[in-house]
Amino acid sequence: MTWIPDAEQSALPPNAGSRRGRKPAPIAESAGLSHRAWLEPVRGFLFASGLTLNDLVDRSGYSKTRISELLRGNGYYPAWEITFSVIRALGLPVPPMRRLWTAAAREAQKEPDWIRDCIRQVALQPEPPPLAHQAFAETVTRAYTAYARAFLLTEHRARWVVTETFDILWLCWSDAATSENIRRYAWQLLRSRVMARAHRDAEERPDLRAAVFSTSEACADAPGPLTALSELVDLFAAIGRLPDDQMDVAVLRHLCGLPLEESADVLGLSTAMAHAVDHHARATLDTLLTAHRSRE
Repeated sequence: MTWIPDAEQSALPPNAGSRRGRKPAPIAESAGLSHRAWLEPVRGFLFASGLTLNDLVDRSGYSKTRISELLRGNGYYPAWEITFSVIRALGLPVPPMRRLWTAAAREAQKEPDWIRDCIRQVALQPEPPPLAHQAFAETVTRAYTAYARAFLLTEHRARWVVTETFDILWLCWSDAATSENIRRYAWQLLRSRVMARAHRDAEERPDLRAAVFSTSEACADAPGPLTALSELVDLFAAIGRLPDDQMDVAVLRHLCGLPLEESADVLGLSTAMAHAVDHHARATLDTLLTAHRSRE
């Protein structure tokens, strides 16, 4: 199963089978990106588990009204204590949830003292991530960070989104580990987090033009003449207009400087498929750049 943002079935617990609970009401529009980062998988896990809202109330010890508000992202941002009670009732790992909850609390403009006080009220035991998760994260962190930096421009923002991705992946590890292609699963998750925060042009396409100033040295083998800054800007704008897989290969190959075989591995594609996608990306870029020059 591939991660799809806002999909209620994206975080399945093990042995969920065909049993399903009742879908929670939609997430409130006021919930921010960081809030949704943990709320979406929690809702997906609850739905897939077959538990009802009453079951969750019984297990957590909180009222139906408060649990319902938490699941909708409605009203005030929930304290860590009730959030912890819900995720423990669902059997979800605590460390990634605490980091995701903390980031969303900052997004909700909660004071640092409030955040610290909330966390102090809950005693936690050490809980390391699965060894397979740790090993996977170590193999893709460099490439994931380079890709995120191309869209988000700063090292800090890129590392933050990659950390968020790995925390969500830990929450959904039982689903990811049993997926047909774990690398593809994880890549789609990273991509969704990056694209949710990427700069956009007037047509709402990812805007890579600003990345010219930080990644131009990696473009030595990109198609077309790259001697002038204006040509680089045009090239980067064209890359942002490519279909998803073509754009991802182009960014990893020509902006991040990854060899094609490594790019294929990161994307969860076969080497042959990556070669085909790269070939189509180059052809599409030539077409886009030719059309752009003809309009000038």
